[in-house]
Amino acid sequence: MLTTQDDLLGHQTPQPFAVPGNGHENFTERYWYTAHPLDGSAVLLDCGLGYYPNRGVMDAFAGVTIGRKQFNFRASRRLGSTPLQTHVGPLQLEIDIRSGRHRLVLAPNSSGISMDVTFEPVFPAGQEKQSYRERKGVVEEDLARVTQFGRWRGWIAADGKRWELTPQTWWGQRDRSWGLRSPMKTDHDAPPVQTHAGFFWTWSMLQFERSAICLFVKEREPGNPWYLSCTEFRRDASGAVTLREGTRVTHDIRWAADPLGQTIDSAELTIEFEQGPARVVRMEGLPIRFYLKGGLYGGFGGWNHGDDRGEYHEAHDVWDLDDAATRQKARTLSDHVLRLSSEGETGIGISEYGVATGYSRYAEVHGFPAL
Repeated sequence: MLTTQDDLLGHQTPQPFAVPGNGHENFTERYWYTAHPLDGSAVLLDCGLGYYPNRGVMDAFAGVTIGRKQFNFRASRRLGSTPLQTHVGPLQLEIDIRSGRHRLVLAPNSSGISMDVTFEPVFPAGQEKQSYRERKGVVEEDLARVTQFGRWRGWIAADGKRWELTPQTWWGQRDRSWGLRSPMKTDHDAPPVQTHAGFFWTWSMLQFERSAICLFVKEREPGNPWYLSCTEFRRDASGAVTLREGTRVTHDIRWAADPLGQTIDSAELTIEFEQGPARVVRMEGLPIRFYLKGGLYGGFGGWNHGDDRGEYHEAHDVWDLDDAATRQKARTLSDHVLRLSSEGETGIGISEYGVATGYSRYAEVHGFPAL
């Protein structure tokens, strides 16, 4: 299928842009965003959009956590004759290439969530190390990811409340990924459910006024990662930004007394770099959190990323995060807002994390799922 994008430069194969080169059904492109107030108050926006060209599907979600309630909107459409238009029902993404700004608009809908917000970058985008994994000679994942830190402006409405966002008061982050993405199947309404054992992982976006760190680490043995991608961005007095690549990360996590799941109370990271001194980052877990099953990560209610739900389909719900049955379905995977301190700076960010049974540390949370 030809699209207007085929008039532009950038083809990588003899196929039109709407046809990825390898034809694999798990080829995915994804956008993801979070926004939270700098003062750490109990509200958090999560939003994302996924594109599955070899399934003919695009889906999207938006969610707002307010205190201990999470409000979710999910939607899916068939690509049809508009495969490269980044909209799904009332949710639309607009990208200004020149300024680097990303605008997210969710028109009024039955979920009660609406917004018109714009992400404004404050550090350059950085590419993580390639995520590549084979199992028995079959490539399960070959994924590129780009991350970026920024500020937000605009407004959000949910649960009858409205928030005004300014770059001085709302910080956040985004990522952009593409390639073969291994499916995550953790939905008990769509068995079989994947089981995981013997590992620790965290993907953390840590932001300060003059610096920022993007960290992704996966370990089967403490201190011996089988995947590590870590980049520090640092702005000097002239405004110039320099980058350092992390080479080693050690972690010490103290877990909250949460009877319903894995929740960081506080933690300390020590990061060593290829150049210059190591850096210690101290983290305090704040009460606010968005569980990503609200956006179909791992699937929810028999619906997973990339499923064909017809020409158009949407759903919405409200979760009580203190309800044991809800938390059992939500599992662990979440964006957890953290208060940060390092080198005399304070900051804020998010962390996704999990510990699987069999990993030799953090036995106190082994009874909960890692994803």
